[in-house]
Amino acid sequence: MSNRFEIQDLLVGYCYAVDNGEFDALDQFFTDDAVIDYSEMVGVKGSLPEIKAFLEASLGPILMAQHAVSTTQYKFDGDTCETRSVCFNPMVAPGDDGEPQTIFFGLWYIHEFRRTSDGWRISSLYEKKGYNYNLPEHIKALTQ
Repeated sequence: MSNRFEIQDLLVGYCYAVDNGEFDALDQFFTDDAVIDYSEMVGVKGSLPEIKAFLEASLGPILMAQHAVSTTQYKFDGDTCETRSVCFNPMVAPGDDGEPQTIFFGLWYIHEFRRTSDGWRISSLYEKKGYNYNLPEHIKALTQ
């Protein structure tokens, strides 16, 4: 059970760091060689430094975001674990008219974790596209 709790803390910590714009905090959740794949959602895949730069640039205009993760499945194999979690992600972004607009995404987070000398860390994150709602055209263009 302690392994599951440690991994759940990483999932939640990742979400709060992104929602709070604390992108340097992501270093404590990922392995140095982690691959983060947002290609299905927004066409980007890369290393942690590349993804931190992408998040900084792309989430700057976002007025509010909440990543809510739930119903996580765990598949342990020794010092590795794969999880699949539902993510519901509402955001408030500038609409095409410049006014705040509430949008949301539904997706699955598929993570691979590896036990390191510092505890469990995320070695891979893949976002599997589910649905989106009420996207302004300038955001819709990123998701196609």
